Amino acid sequence: MPTSLTRPPFDPELEAVLTVLADQMPPTITPEMIPLLREGSAVAVDPGEMLEEAGIDRRDVTIPGHNGGEIVISVLKPKGHSGTGPGIYHTHGGGMIMGDRWVGIGQIIPWITACQAVAVTVEYRLAPEFPDPYPVEDCFAGLVWTAENAAELGIDPCRLIIAGASAGGGLAAGTALLARDRKGPALAGQVLIYPMLDDRDATASCAQIDGVGVWDRTSNVTGWSALLGERVGTDDVSIYAAPARATDLSGLPPAFIDCGSAEVFRDEDVAYASALWRAGVQAELHVWPGGFHGFDMMAPHTAIAQSMTAARDAWVTRALAL
Repeated sequence: MPTSLTRPPFDPELEAVLTVLADQMPPTITPEMIPLLREGSAVAVDPGEMLEEAGIDRRDVTIPGHNGGEIVISVLKPKGHSGTGPGIYHTHGGGMIMGDRWVGIGQIIPWITACQAVAVTVEYRLAPEFPDPYPVEDCFAGLVWTAENAAELGIDPCRLIIAGASAGGGLAAGTALLARDRKGPALAGQVLIYPMLDDRDATASCAQIDGVGVWDRTSNVTGWSALLGERVGTDDVSIYAAPARATDLSGLPPAFIDCGSAEVFRDEDVAYASALWRAGVQAELHVWPGGFHGFDMMAPHTAIAQSMTAARDAWVTRALAL
């Protein structure tokens, strides 16, 4: 793959947003920047006001994670929720190296309220301090806890979906593969929002998004290297860490996948949708023209972000209504 390729243009509204963002966050993240990014994280979220405005109650629970360590999950329910309904299991973004269980929570709050769903969001442990398989195994542990406690939570186990964005999308895909291969828990769908799926840095979109946009090629190498160490890009990487490496996607739940045309993850996301179709799995794919990584969260006022969110929300509404 050439070191650089001409990229598709950014959507004009989004390009204006990128100009503003350039003064607030770097397009490129290198390993020495990780501690500083965590201290003043651009993806840090205070959920209190958001949940209160949406009429959602929160309960935090400490559960066993991978290898005996403890992790925290939060259960989110509409106020006054009773009976049994759909469930959403959420794995957050942050490039495997930053963020917490509240990152991206604004993407799923409308699903909780519109579908009267119960959501569980997991605080998996981050690389490089906790490299693979900690993050995906922590996510799987949280999913198992959710399924085992479905009755008490008010979740119909036949209507439980998994959802995540960016690194969380990759972890959602990896967790779905683990659930398939370990014979449960069953999932009714997987929502992979511009997922981080491939550690090999070999696609055209990786070469195109270099030193520009949000989460560029070097940032991606930083995230994967933190997760995998010296194994990155070698044959010693599991499909659960990097789901793009899976050669058999049969038996997986229906998927929704979206991304922008001007982001690193474009080609691996399109390839994953194609692989799902080849395996006989239903998948809906959207590639939004001119979209940079995470534009729906960073530029929600734009026309293309509103279209992206509407398409995703419609799929989830259909999936949870089954």
